[in-house]
This record gives sequence, structure tokens and C-alpha cells, in this order.
Amino acid sequence: MTLLIADTFTDSLARLTGEEQKAVKTTAFDLQLNPSSPGLSFHKLDRAKDKNFWSVRVNRDVRIIVHRTEDSMLLCYVDHHDKSYAWAERRKLTVHPITGAAQLVEVRESVVDITIPNYVATPVVYPAPGASKPLFANVAESQLLSYGVPSEWMSDVKRATEDSIFTIVAHLPAEAAEALLELATGGTPRSRPEPVLADNPFEHPDAKRRFRVMTNVEELERALDYPWEKWSVFLHPAQRDLVERSFSGPARVAGSAGTGKTVVALHRAVSLARGNPGKRVLLTTFSITLARMLRQKLSRLVGTDTELAARIHVEAIDEAALTLYEQEFGTPRLATPTMIDGLIREASESIGGHSFPAAFLRQEWTDVVDAWQLRDWNAYRDVARLGRRSRLSEKQRAAIWPVFESVMSRLEAGAVKTTAGIFGELSAHYSVSSTAPYDFVVVDEAQDINVSQLRFLATIASDRSNALFFAGDLGQRIFQTPFSWKSIGVDIRGRSHTLRVNYRTSHQIRAQADRLLGTDVSDVDGITETRDGTVSVFNGAEPAVVLARDTEAETSAIANWLMQRVLDGLLPDEIGVFVRSRNEVERAMAGIRAAGLQASSPQPGVDATPGHVVLMPMHLAKGLEFRAVVVAACDEGVLPLEQRLEAVTDESDLEDVYNTERQLLYVACTRARDHLLITAVAPGSEFLRDFAE
Repeated sequence: MTLLIADTFTDSLARLTGEEQKAVKTTAFDLQLNPSSPGLSFHKLDRAKDKNFWSVRVNRDVRIIVHRTEDSMLLCYVDHHDKSYAWAERRKLTVHPITGAAQLVEVRESVVDITIPNYVATPVVYPAPGASKPLFANVAESQLLSYGVPSEWMSDVKRATEDSIFTIVAHLPAEAAEALLELATGGTPRSRPEPVLADNPFEHPDAKRRFRVMTNVEELERALDYPWEKWSVFLHPAQRDLVERSFSGPARVAGSAGTGKTVVALHRAVSLARGNPGKRVLLTTFSITLARMLRQKLSRLVGTDTELAARIHVEAIDEAALTLYEQEFGTPRLATPTMIDGLIREASESIGGHSFPAAFLRQEWTDVVDAWQLRDWNAYRDVARLGRRSRLSEKQRAAIWPVFESVMSRLEAGAVKTTAGIFGELSAHYSVSSTAPYDFVVVDEAQDINVSQLRFLATIASDRSNALFFAGDLGQRIFQTPFSWKSIGVDIRGRSHTLRVNYRTSHQIRAQADRLLGTDVSDVDGITETRDGTVSVFNGAEPAVVLARDTEAETSAIANWLMQRVLDGLLPDEIGVFVRSRNEVERAMAGIRAAGLQASSPQPGVDATPGHVVLMPMHLAKGLEFRAVVVAACDEGVLPLEQRLEAVTDESDLEDVYNTERQLLYVACTRARDHLLITAVAPGSEFLRDFAE
């Protein structure tokens, strides 16, 4: 007998206590091992509309709802006795007549009894005549059916208005909900998977996103150990397509925050390793902290398959390069930022480059000379300055080149390497080597990798099919100056795809945050990522923006908001608080203390303290998720950061500073799932006016 689990089961399991979850898992394992065991207590549900629904006793009060046939058993839901029975009485497992996908459908006549999880606690209420107009009155029923709308809900969908749409879609299968939200926001739903009217309706791509066959106890154990990590079990059809597709060259998946790019990157790495026995995969990113998170999540995907895990190397890209360099050339002596600053200052003072600000020279070294590994005057004179907006005449370049020449000479004399130099030597080595260190490379948060890193990846990929796969969002670029990927040999035109379903952030928060960036974001090569058509699959509270009269009023606003979140049932470690820099940490901390809470500020790569609010600067927010987020001290002069603006020596560079500061706020705001508060002392950052428009 085939055992399957539904996403509704993992969701409901996560809401039980720890002891209850342990008991449920034991029963689930028993069902996997021997569903006909006499020790299992099955009870027929007489009032259920679906006659294949049974309850399985876990303990005195907890029951698992299963859908049982001769060939399969589906774990559908688990809760306390009365709630489990009520859930089963309002649902049935059906095969959609048009798409052929298996669906768990709510029985329409019982909707008044349904509690919408988390967000809406009221039945569907339609406005009085003359109020909001129906959104889908002119959409043919056949078209709505093709989106996966169950027949039972057709009349409700046809009457849906702007006021009731989120209430209705909360009852519908995910594919129908996404298509309707797309239509409601003026978009066109993406092409649907082909209908699969076959013997197994669980094989349809839409069914695979909510039902998963458990082939063995170990797989079931992983799914139940991390029920909140639903991505480890279920994939959206658009995600699955990118995971499994073969690409003839470098490919990239894009999408705004919360659309599952990291999910795709993780599954892509596993899929490449499984489909290519003996081959090696590098799963990498720009940050040590993010690499650590990837490593943890990957372990949940591969489980006890040690052979597979051994072939997927997870490391920050700088660390991976240093490991390879040590293997090929020995341990290098690395230059520190302080060392480089000192060498540039000394050279500038002795040669006469002091007419250029130190900050400009440092940036010119980092983004142009060292990044592109320019080693002589001709190369520097002729470089297209990809990655720098400032325009320098040949005379100006000639005046400052001796500064950089001196720095390189001093580094070489001391046998000191820069990180970019490490990548340069590795690129040169592997360009003539018969073997590459990795067969496939998957890069997460690719928008923040730099020139030397990408050149290295292009070298080891050597135009092999499927060798390079990137996941990133141009709207979340906060560390690197933009540059042309195509000029380095990484051409993703025609192989760039955008995810448009947001799972992590509520509609209200996503819609507001997207205003910070506009609808389109383009890279240097002219490839545009659009946020039009992105939909969030759940509703939530409107984000709040507080412009306080002074810091004391801001402290009070933060404290009151945090106390309300705790009263709502949130745990302290489900709350994140972000500020622009460490200079504002104490302001945010005052609000946390006033709420009677404690905070921890974990260092990169270190776990947060349980029971504590997480407090940190915005640039460390990448990869994190919280039920509620406070973005504090967003004052004028703080965001954008005044020191960064003052350091700009060329007006043409201001645009990039403003963009990255704006994108930093976007990253912080989109860490929130359900609740978001932004505070500042009036008048506040100019970005807040864009946010609230």
C-alpha cells in the first residue's frame, strides 16, 4: 500500500505541542511500516462526505485523519478529536474534472463553520448590491475550471469582489487561488500544466505540490521532523520545472523576496547530484552565514544518504576558493582591508594621488583594478569601467595609476594576495587544466557575487550544459556594484526565469515593499526582472509606519506593538528587529526592553538565543524569516546613510548608493511574514514616503 502525506497534514502537525507531535510521528511510522497492524485503531467517519475518510487514534484526544483505499493511504490532517472530525466532515478528496489533479476540496455548504487559518475568522460575506463589483463576472466558467477552481466553489468565485477575494481563495486549492489573485490584480495567469486524466491523479504537477509519496520510513521521518520546512517535501510546478529542466548554458532563476529561489537552488543541487552519479556539485553563496543556512537545509533534503551528501559541497564562495587554492598552491597570506587602505594612503601621499579622495581610490581599487585583475597601464587605460559609474579621462587615469601600481608592487614584494587575486590565479590555473574542481555549480543570492568570483565560475563551467545555475533577485542587491555578466562570458539571455508566487510574505507587506523598487529592475546587460504579476498566497495585516516626534515616542510605539504581537500568541524568537547600522541598535533595544522582552544579536553563523527577539543591522537580514518584523530608526540621514552619501565623489555614483540603500530597506521589510512595523523620528527617511504611497 502506498503512503502519502498532504501539506494540510504537515501544517496541522506543526500546530500541536511537542509531546503531541512525537506521538503523531510514532503512529505515522506505524502506518508506514504496517497499515494493517492490529495495534492501529481505525474509526469510520459516518458524517464525512467522503466515505474513504477514517480517523486513526494517536492518544486519548489526538486523531489523524486518513483517506484510505485498497491501494493507498493519505495522511490528511491531525488535531484534537473534535477538530479533526470537523475538518474531515467539511472536506473530500476529488479529482478535478478538467485538470485531472487530485484536490482536497472544502464542502461549500459548510463554509459558515470554517475558520480560516491565521488570518480570517469570518465566513464569506458578500457586499450589498451596488458595492464592489464582482471581479470574475465576465470570466467564462470553463476558463475558471481550467485554473483548477472546484465546481463546488464556482458560484462563490463568480461573485467574488475586492472585499471578499482573499476570504474565498483561502478555501481553494493553491493553483486556483494563485490564478484568481493574478486575474484580480490585472495580470494573466501563467500557462497551466497539461491535463492528466490518468490512473494516478497524484502525478499531476498541481497535485505534487500538496501530496507526496513517502517511499520509506527515513523519508517520512525527514518530512515530519521539519513540518515547517514545507519546501523540503512539496514543490510548486514552476519550481519543479526549473529544478528538473536541462539548460544548454548558464541559467538564472529570479523573483522577489519570498518566491522560493533558495528552494529551487537547493533542490537543483540535489537533482543534479542524483541525476549524475559520481559528479560533484558546489552549492555556494556570497556569505558564510547564508552558506551555513544552506548546509542545514540541505541536510534535511538528503537525510541519511551520505554518498549523495558527500558529492554536494556547500560553502561560501570565498571559502571554497581558498580551499582550492590551498590544494593547488599552498596556504596564501591574505591582505586585510586595513592593509589595503594603508598601502593606498601611503602610495597616494608619496606619488601625488592625494588630489583624489581616499574613499574614491579605495573604491576604484576594489571595483576596477583588483576586481578585473588589471596589471598594467594599458589594461587600466582601456578597461570599459564595467562596475563603476564614474567617468575618468585618460589623463585622470594616468594620474592615479601609479598609486595602484605601487600597491600591487608592495603586495607582490610581501607575497600577499587579495581575495580577487586568489580567484584570478585559480581562473588561470583551471583555464588550462583538463579537469574542473566541480561538475556543476549552483549559486544562491547570485546578485551579490562579484567580478572575480563570476570569472572563476565561468572558467570552471567552461560552457558545459547545466554547469552553472544562479538564483537571485536584483532588487536585493546590497553589497556589489553592478557589472556585465555577459562581458565575463556568462550569458543567461533566454535562460532567465522569474518566480511569481510569494509564499513567505503577506499580500499587504509584499505590495507595500515592492513600491520601494518599482515594477522593473534591470541588470547591466539589459535583462529585466519585473515584479508585475507577483502574488502572495495569503492575506495579513497592513504594515504600519510610525513617524514619532522623538526617540521616546518611538520607544513607546515599538514597545506597544511588540506587546500586542506577544498577546497575539507570537513567541519572542518569531520576532526580528532591524536597524540600518549598529549606531541605531540601542534605540531599538529601548523599545524591546520597554515591552518586557529580551533580545539577542547573534553573530554571523551563530544561532539566535531561544526566547529572545533577534536584533541586528539590516545587512545581516539576508536569508532570515520572522512572523513579525520591526524596522526601527529609519530617520532622515540614517536611511540612506549620510556617511555613504558624503563619501560619493562623483554625482553619477549617487544613483547606485541610493539604489542599494533602498534595496537594503526592502530586504529588511520582506523578512516579515505576517506583521511589519517601520518607525522613525519625523520627518523620517525619504524612502518611507515611497513605501506608503
